[in-house]
Amino acid sequence: MSWMGISHFVPNITMGAPILSCVSKGVPGIFMDCHMMVAHPERWVNDIADAGGSLYCFHLEATSEPLLLIDAIHERNMKAGVAISPDTPSTAITDEVADAADMLLVMTVYPGRGGQRFLDRCVPKVSELRARFPHKDIEVDGGVGPKTIGPCADAGSNVIVAGTAIFGAEKPEEVIALLKSTVETAQAKAAGRS
Repeated sequence: MSWMGISHFVPNITMGAPILSCVSKGVPGIFMDCHMMVAHPERWVNDIADAGGSLYCFHLEATSEPLLLIDAIHERNMKAGVAISPDTPSTAITDEVADAADMLLVMTVYPGRGGQRFLDRCVPKVSELRARFPHKDIEVDGGVGPKTIGPCADAGSNVIVAGTAIFGAEKPEEVIALLKSTVETAQAKAAGRS
């Protein structure tokens, strides 16, 4: 079975352009990283750009023309991110796609709902992408929290998405500080090795 047929995405978005527009107006200058776990991601580029999106990240599995989509995102003055789901190998991101994108995202849960268990088997993909693209932003999303941040940061992720770990915490500011310091420490170690 081809990796292109493994993931299924929703036809529409849950928190879309109207919410982004309100956030953008309420918090001027905010950087909105929009992770689009949708089928036909090319349909939403203009709406997200018009609402103030800063980065438009789409799933490689959801499009047959990633380079054209990256161009369309850049034409709307947004950064472009390319995400892969847990069952998609890191090699699915070609050099050409990675070079055109601003960020690469490795999902460590299946797209679609929060609170899932972190899939350790996805961490090697972060290392593989970091080795291939040493200067690219590499994000990890899904099940990331105090117990799982270490392996992500050590593998080379420099952008972290954490939802449940922060919103479910008694002291969210402490969780945020821990996540940030873990990534910074791993980056400093990696810089010392190079």
